[in-house]
Amino acid sequence: MSTDPGADAGGVTPGRHRSGDEAIGQAEARAVESGSRERNLPTWDDLPLAADTANLRLGADLHPGLLGLLPMVGVWRGEGEANDPETGEDYLFSQQIVVGHDGQNFLTWEARSWVIDADANFVRPDLRESGFWRISEDDSIELLVAHAEGSIELFYGTPLNQTAWELATDVVIKTESGKRTGGAKRLYGLVEDGDLAYVEERVDSDGDLIPRLSAKLRRHVG
Repeated sequence: MSTDPGADAGGVTPGRHRSGDEAIGQAEARAVESGSRERNLPTWDDLPLAADTANLRLGADLHPGLLGLLPMVGVWRGEGEANDPETGEDYLFSQQIVVGHDGQNFLTWEARSWVIDADANFVRPDLRESGFWRISEDDSIELLVAHAEGSIELFYGTPLNQTAWELATDVVIKTESGKRTGGAKRLYGLVEDGDLAYVEERVDSDGDLIPRLSAKLRRHVG
């Protein structure tokens, strides 16, 4: 795995980014071609609340306080590479990330991954997390994440530009039965082809920051 937090699993570097307007325009063209502009999240239609949407064309209007995170909204699917901290071995995974909103001043976040073999066949479930993104008036980003493995993390960060975001953990809390984990650093960015790429580095038992996850995901909804 690459140790450069600016390089994604496909060898693309999220340091080369377009303007937000350019990214949105190109995303619109790809959405028409792929059909993703017509898709959205399944909803419950009997609640007195606005439904979550991962499609900016449908549902509630995006809260103006979230414009700095707008390009992330959608459902993303793709593949990546991970390092198992217990064995030290690398493995391949597929992943779906859902970034939605209901008109309030936060984004919902859900990520699920599963181990695959060299032919992209399903092997077993892997990591799962959910949480919320917030961004303040001075562009400070907050990401609160709960992991199914038994930990909660609070990330803080800033936009690097209109299509890239870097965060690092401030607090990591492990449950009594959860797996021990160190702090982490994450870099997310939309790359040249409009895909969402990211890298996570995590502190190991020796206190060193080492690569943990990297992936490149295509837009499926939005």
